[in-house]
Amino acid sequence: MALTGGAGWTGPSRRTVLATGLAAGLTPLVAGCRSGGAGRSPFTGEDGAGDKVLAVKIDNVSAARPQTGLEHADILYTEQVEAGLSRILAVFAAHLPDRVGPVRSARESDLELLRQFGHPALAYSGAQAKLRPTLESAPIDPLPPGKAPDAYVRSPDRAAPHNLYLRPARALEAAPGASAPADIGFRFGSAPAGGTRTSEQDVHYPAARFAFAWSESRNRWLVSMDGTPFRTTGGGQLGVATVIVQYVTVRSSRLHDKWGSVTPYTETVGSGDALVLRNGKKYEAHWSRPAADGGTTFTTPDGNRLPFPKGPVWVALTPKKG
Repeated sequence: MALTGGAGWTGPSRRTVLATGLAAGLTPLVAGCRSGGAGRSPFTGEDGAGDKVLAVKIDNVSAARPQTGLEHADILYTEQVEAGLSRILAVFAAHLPDRVGPVRSARESDLELLRQFGHPALAYSGAQAKLRPTLESAPIDPLPPGKAPDAYVRSPDRAAPHNLYLRPARALEAAPGASAPADIGFRFGSAPAGGTRTSEQDVHYPAARFAFAWSESRNRWLVSMDGTPFRTTGGGQLGVATVIVQYVTVRSSRLHDKWGSVTPYTETVGSGDALVLRNGKKYEAHWSRPAADGGTTFTTPDGNRLPFPKGPVWVALTPKKG
């Protein structure tokens, strides 16, 4: 089985290969979306890697739906936040939509998660005062509205704070040091043997629920939240090629919101169990990320790397069972 990816690369530098277009071809330009960066994406396995990594913190409470631009994301992470709710961290590189949002505030966990991307740009609406020094010293290009005011717009159709939107291309103009896409541990290839045929998988947070239903016609896992199809303003119900349910430690942090709810901290360095959903099947897996500046590998119970199909990936960072 042929896997594609960056770990174990023994030839020229990976970025040199991307720049020279070893994996030929660009993803076709999508209306309302900028594409760039020749080479195969280490995030989706598709042609067209992109030039810079942009992560955007996305609101997903009911007042924020439907969201905008998420159908163009390479990777979508969900994590637990205050009061048992969830929030999305969307990672863009291959395609930059005209707008993304609504944008909300950053969390300390985001910084540990993003270390594996090198030095990405992070767009967010703000952060608690105690967290700001940590954000400013982290290996990211921070892009709150104060640093890139021309990149943000308010929608008159929604009430604040659920109406702040990002213009990604303008945001990246304020992030000249943002790193190019590079290996984060994902591998892509044909389906391994085994797996369990499944049509739907639920993921529960204390006060939020996601469901992923396999669509044979779309060859995608269709996303729902709290029993309702998860739609975007430009793409209908969101669908992804791979769903990873990554069981992680979620503990209390040193921070809390203005109502006194403690901010959870999601640990993404370490190891644990996972489920990988691909092509209508569910695979038991193990995840490992020994160091913050390294990627996350996913393996089968017998220790082989577990490949994903080409396409966008949804990673649900879910509290460990028990």
